[in-house]
Amino acid sequence: MDAEGRASYIAIMSLQNLWDNIVVSIGAIPRSELLMLAIVAMVAGWIGTALIKRKIPMGRLIRGGSTVVLAGILVTVVLQLSRFDPRLDIAVPQLGLPEQTVEGGETRIALAPDGHFWLRAEINGIPADFLVDTGATVTAVSNDVAQKAGLEPRRGGIPVSIGTANGAVAAQVATAGEIRFGNVAARGLDVVTSPAFGDTNVIGMNLLSRLHSWRVEGNTMILVPNNPQPALEVR
Repeated sequence: MDAEGRASYIAIMSLQNLWDNIVVSIGAIPRSELLMLAIVAMVAGWIGTALIKRKIPMGRLIRGGSTVVLAGILVTVVLQLSRFDPRLDIAVPQLGLPEQTVEGGETRIALAPDGHFWLRAEINGIPADFLVDTGATVTAVSNDVAQKAGLEPRRGGIPVSIGTANGAVAAQVATAGEIRFGNVAARGLDVVTSPAFGDTNVIGMNLLSRLHSWRVEGNTMILVPNNPQPALEVR
């Protein structure tokens, strides 16, 4: 994959790839406990409605239970998706959704010869190269690095559809204990993983937007966490 392809590697739910996203989501159903539960609840709801029409008392109980389950699934989905946006982020430890924090000191990243900003980071102590992509909604980790770092897909989580240079792919959401580079440490951050990412790792906006600020001056990207300390340049 060329540098231009990497720079636009991640885009959540692109309208241009709507059909591909639908196909990918349907294909991911057998691997998602939450989606399987939603299908079972919907079928139960239809059965309950049919029983009600036939005036069978059990119908209302079945349909009511289906409604409660679907409402719970909707809340769970909203909670998970909200974590990609710091303005809506909610920490729910009981659901495996810890608080996401990005802190530390000011860090400067030099422009690489390919025209992009790359950094060497450690994710759960495992070193890896990451592309800093301000067009990426979420931080993405290659399958190889994810396995070495012990990133496990969230149990009961929903698969997300990711638009890549090669089309839409299904990815799993996981939580990184710590991503550290320069003077910056991100903890509890949600990331997406998929074999389709190849060897590409991306720092996305769900990390960058939790900084106090970030900017580009000349050939240097400057990341400023809250309560910044003296700058450290990352090469």
